[in-house]
Amino acid sequence: MTKSEIRKEYLQKRESLSQDEVIDFSKKIFQNFIARFKPVENQKVHVFLSIPEKGEVDTKLFLNYFFKNHIRVFVPKIEQKKMISVEITEETPLIRSSWGIDEPASNQDSGEKDFDFVLTPLLYCDRHGNRVGYGKGYYDGFFSTISKDALRIGVGFFDPEEEIEDLIERDVPLNYLVTPTEVLSFRGFTSKSTK
Repeated sequence: MTKSEIRKEYLQKRESLSQDEVIDFSKKIFQNFIARFKPVENQKVHVFLSIPEKGEVDTKLFLNYFFKNHIRVFVPKIEQKKMISVEITEETPLIRSSWGIDEPASNQDSGEKDFDFVLTPLLYCDRHGNRVGYGKGYYDGFFSTISKDALRIGVGFFDPEEEIEDLIERDVPLNYLVTPTEVLSFRGFTSKSTK
């Protein structure tokens, strides 16, 4: 399937989830992430701020855990058609952007490149770690600017089923996918379940 076909299908699938399902699946994804990656104090995590209206994986659970355990938190912000990374704390005020995304008021790019984990939003991910997002390419551009050692971790509600047919050279695959039921590794080109 093409990205646009997958985007349409998985947007519909996600919209069909009830609010309770989104909350329950988000908790399971959070638990699977913590069990597999065991983040510790002073590690650096780049994490998106979810848009509840879009039925995205709820990242509040992640943020609360990171703040409580003194893990450094960085969030994306779009500045001049490019994604920058802004460090936040529990006290950082957030404002709602025109896209309906909570963002820090600051436009100060942290310049951080050496993240331990980059939690990545997606609609779908195939068996090779190729993701379909909203089609803007911000994360692919961001991935090309950060350390190759940063683990690119997708969080999503659905297991890989379809292959993505129209990949292009600048598409950057994920290292892992965390779903409500498992953690899949794509390191070394083949998908190995670490269920």
